[in-house]
Amino acid sequence: MSEKIDCAVIGAGVVGLAIAREFALAGRDVVILESENAIGTHTSARNSEVIHAGIYYETGSLKAQVCVAGRKALYRYCAERGVNHRRIGKIIVATDDTQRDGLRKHKRQAEINGVDDLRTVSRAELAELEPEVVGVEGFLSPSTGIIDSHGLMLAYLGDAENHGASLALNSPVTGGSVNHEEILLNIGGAEPMQLACRTVINTAGHGATAVSRAITGIPAATIPPNYYAIGHYYTLSGKSPFRRLVYPVGRQDWLGVHVTLDLNGRCRFGPDFDWVNTLDYRFDETREARFYEAIRRYYPGLSDGALQPAYTGIRPRITGKGEPAVDFMIQGPQDHGIPGMVNLYGIESPGLTSSMAIAAHVRTLLMA
Repeated sequence: MSEKIDCAVIGAGVVGLAIAREFALAGRDVVILESENAIGTHTSARNSEVIHAGIYYETGSLKAQVCVAGRKALYRYCAERGVNHRRIGKIIVATDDTQRDGLRKHKRQAEINGVDDLRTVSRAELAELEPEVVGVEGFLSPSTGIIDSHGLMLAYLGDAENHGASLALNSPVTGGSVNHEEILLNIGGAEPMQLACRTVINTAGHGATAVSRAITGIPAATIPPNYYAIGHYYTLSGKSPFRRLVYPVGRQDWLGVHVTLDLNGRCRFGPDFDWVNTLDYRFDETREARFYEAIRRYYPGLSDGALQPAYTGIRPRITGKGEPAVDFMIQGPQDHGIPGMVNLYGIESPGLTSSMAIAAHVRTLLMA
C-alpha cells in the first residue's frame, strides 16, 4: 500500500511535536510518525524538566541561540496555553575557592549568550537564600524554571491536531529512498505501507541516525555516529530543604549532580554521567555512595538513607567517551543535498527548552 503525503515528522518527542505544530500552523498537512505506542517515551520523558536559561553553551553555537530564544518563547507559550510551569530560579555554587574561576567563567559565558539577568551571590547571601547549601560564592539565574514536560507535549500535539496534523503511533520508519521529487518512507507496524513525502523531518532522537542510514540516498558521510550517555536520578525522602534549583560548578561535558524540584515541590538529585552500549534504562543502585559524596559537597546535611532510586535517562550523543560534547546537528538541504529533508542529531539538553526555537529553525532551513 502506498500513499502520498505532504509532510512527515519522524518522532513524537517534545522536539518532533514542536516541529509538527510549527508546520501545521504554517498550513502544511503533517503526519507524525512515532515508533512507540505513546508520545515522548524516551528522552522527553526522562530528564530534569528544567527550563534552561542558556548559561553554558559555546559562543555562537546553535545550542546557545535556540536555548535563549526558546526559553523566552516557551515561557510565553506556557502562559498562553496554561502549561504548568514555575520560574523557580537556579543558583550555581562554588563549594570552595578552587571553583571560583569556573563559576565566573560560567557567568561570563552566559552573558555572552544573552542571559542578562544573572546576579552574583556572596557566601552570606547564599546562606540566606538556601540555608542548607554550603558554598563560598554563587550566582543566581532568575529565569531558570521547571515545567510539566508531558503537559507541554500534549499542548504541542493539540495545537498541531487542531490545525490538521495527525499522529500515527506504532509506526516505525524501517527504510526508504530519495527520489527526484519526493522521499519514500517504508512504514512498519501492524499495517506496513509506503509514504511518498514532499517533506521529511527526521527528529527520531536515539533512532535518528538509524533512520537516516535506512533511507537510501542520504549521503553516509553526513550521518554522525550514535552514542548513549546514561544519567541516574535519586529522589530525596521527606520535605525538600531547597526553594530553587542548585547546580555545582560543572565540567565541560556534564553539569554535575544537581538539585531539581518538580512542580509538587519534591526534590531530585541527578543526573550522574556514564556511557552505555545500548538503550538500557535499568537503574544501577551501586552508584548510591557516589551520589552521597557528590551531593554532600554542597549539601552536607544530607542524611544517610535519605536517597531513593528514581529513574534513568539517556542522552542521544554524537560524540563518544573522551570527546567533548558538540553542538546540535541540524542538517537541511544545503548540508546533505536532499530537497525537502531535515535531519536532527544529538538533540539532548537543552532540547526541551529550545523546542519552539528549533522548530522555527527547521522551518527556515526548508525555506532557504
